[in-house]
Amino acid sequence: MARGACLALVLALVAGCGFHLQGRAKLPPVMKSPYVEAPDRQTEFVQSLRHDLLSNGAHLAPEKADASAVVSILKDSVTRRVISVSAINQPNEYEVSYTVTVSVSSPTKQLIAPQELTEVRTYSFSEPLLLAKGHEEDTLRIDMARDLADRVMRLLASL
Repeated sequence: MARGACLALVLALVAGCGFHLQGRAKLPPVMKSPYVEAPDRQTEFVQSLRHDLLSNGAHLAPEKADASAVVSILKDSVTRRVISVSAINQPNEYEVSYTVTVSVSSPTKQLIAPQELTEVRTYSFSEPLLLAKGHEEDTLRIDMARDLADRVMRLLASL
């Protein structure tokens, strides 16, 4: 009986503090049939954004003219730079940046002005582990694309 009372108390506290499980974002009606406009539709970011839109109940419009809103990807780029080198002038650490610029418009007005979003990650580098480190960079790039798509989804949900 005491165990049940403790469980009820914990559930009441969790519900009272505003905690909720992360799940689908509630998209506004204007985002029910969006069109995703991008120079390259095969990048990790565009694919993640399209997946997130579909997962949250949107039906992607096949043509721009049929869309309730247009999500424009104005910039989608990944850069890598060396941030430290060894005594023999070989890279020890890299920084990878994924930058996107996004704007959203409906047929009548601009809903979100162009916004630049950036994710940055660093990773160590070792010449003997070249293949593994290349895979690590690919994984970081995919994770950054997913994080950026999540940020865009939060922007869209706030409309």
